[in-house]
Amino acid sequence: MPELARGERLQIMLNGDELTAVEDFRFHKRMPSRAAAVRELLRRGLAAEGFLVANPTSKSQDFGVLTGEEAEGEEKESGA
Repeated sequence: MPELARGERLQIMLNGDELTAVEDFRFHKRMPSRAAAVRELLRRGLAAEGFLVANPTSKSQDFGVLTGEEAEGEEKESGA
């Protein structure tokens, strides 16, 4: 069996309704595990939003609410 290249672990907490939704999706799509179902749901959600693969050069500040110019204005006003 080939080794999978999944070196990162992501741990999440779900409430009962969220877990039921994941399990329903898993069984409806005949997924082999919860992890496979969560990966597929994550992939689908990212694709729906236009983020199939994250840009490795992106920084957390690139995902702010303000645009670049607005953010610079805020920094000047705060004295940063």
